[in-house]
Amino acid sequence: MTDQVLIFDTTLRDGEQSPGATMSHDEKLEIAEMLDEMGVDIIEAGFPIASEGDFNAVSEIAKLSKNAQICGLSRANFKDIDRCWEAVKHASKPRIHTFIGTSPLHRAIPNLDMDQMAERIHDCVTHARNLCDNVQWSSMDATRTEWDFLKRTVDIAIKAGATTINIPDTVGYTEPVESADLIKRLIEEVDRADTVIFSTHCHNDLGMATANSLAAVQGGARQIECTINGLGERAGNTALEEVVMAMKVRKDVMPYRTGIDTTKIMNISRRVATVSGFNVQFNKAIVGKNAFAHESGIHQDGMLKNRETFEVMRPEDVGLSGTSLPLGKHSGRAALRAKLTELGFEMGDNELKDVFVRFKDLADRKKEVFDDDLIALIRQNDTEDDRLKLKDLTVICGMNGPQKATMVLEVDGTDHTTQATGDGPVDATFNAVKALFDHNARLQLYQVHAVTEGTDAQATVSVRMEEDGRIATGQSADTDTVVASAKAYINALNRLIVKREKTAPGSDTAGIKYTDAGE
Repeated sequence: MTDQVLIFDTTLRDGEQSPGATMSHDEKLEIAEMLDEMGVDIIEAGFPIASEGDFNAVSEIAKLSKNAQICGLSRANFKDIDRCWEAVKHASKPRIHTFIGTSPLHRAIPNLDMDQMAERIHDCVTHARNLCDNVQWSSMDATRTEWDFLKRTVDIAIKAGATTINIPDTVGYTEPVESADLIKRLIEEVDRADTVIFSTHCHNDLGMATANSLAAVQGGARQIECTINGLGERAGNTALEEVVMAMKVRKDVMPYRTGIDTTKIMNISRRVATVSGFNVQFNKAIVGKNAFAHESGIHQDGMLKNRETFEVMRPEDVGLSGTSLPLGKHSGRAALRAKLTELGFEMGDNELKDVFVRFKDLADRKKEVFDDDLIALIRQNDTEDDRLKLKDLTVICGMNGPQKATMVLEVDGTDHTTQATGDGPVDATFNAVKALFDHNARLQLYQVHAVTEGTDAQATVSVRMEEDGRIATGQSADTDTVVASAKAYINALNRLIVKREKTAPGSDTAGIKYTDAGE
């Protein structure tokens, strides 16, 4: 059996299903290009039947792909499969991925008995294989499916022409020993199991997604389905960076290899965090801000004497630079470009010009601009097409009386001014926005993080809002926490406006529901 483990990235499909993580068309193309350059073997670009937007994104990614196989997801019916093929057929290496839930709970949804489901699997895999010679079949909720029926369905899928068999732990229910044993037993007992690649797709509901995926590899799986930063529904999916670096560092017990250029990990992690609006927790393995930070005196002393004392891998292995030299207000455009390149951000002249203006503005307010400050600048997600733009904000606050916010907000090109009060400066600011642009969105999340240390540190604010089932996230950073809060709130509203327009009656996404869009 080969020691090559294929990396199947589903950030653009399963990762995007995380509430509030929806990406724009251009953002999807950008992430797909980064995944391709990083060495990902298979990119699951989306769910083509879900909407015209998703179809177009998958189709465009398929046309632009250079190395990776491009995969689309489809439910077990001919309409989904045909739509999927229409999107991925442009790729030099296309793949159709079709699935159906096989556990008792999932069989009850389409109200199929075992024989009916077995027939559905045979017909759909056969149909997909007639279109494409690279077909993946998934038994959704496989880890809660009766053994005899799981074995039967896998056998049917292989005989119908599937080339990859995926065994998803859809709700993060299994544990490492079970994960390894399940794959091993299928390989041993299913006819012609040696003619296909077995894949593992784990969720992190019990915090064991990485462990379960690596155990499945030890059981014989040779494909891991994962996402950047572990992005995904509920507690997320297996994190690409964790499984890749675990196999790289622990070759003594996991003698496997991948084609991933690990030096690109930090850059894509930051970019996915930006476009999804989901910050990486500070203590996240591999890509967290504190992953290579040492504060304890004992740890610092050990690091000074020998880095291997408290680090099992080098920061450079995942794309972190060894130094963090700050820039200042006298730094020029060439110095900024060099620093951004060092951080993994390649920018065109126009994009650099925009960042340079914001950098100079920040440098006038801060003595030193550190790496994390620059990353925060780049992560701001406002665009020229936004209908709402903050033009001015003045807040009066104190211990006595209600706080007051005076705001100038540009709405569709016209400036509007109002004053509003609230229970604190941020509440007053949000009330001012609502007074100028009435909406029914509900604030689900409001988070503030200091980017660096010091009283002049930038604050990064994340806001998540929900309106009629649509969820959007906004982010912004500023040395003034209230200004950052206002910009993040407006960012989220702009994204909700786009979603509202796309799901209006008569639009291509009207009535689409994503509840059954994956494993």
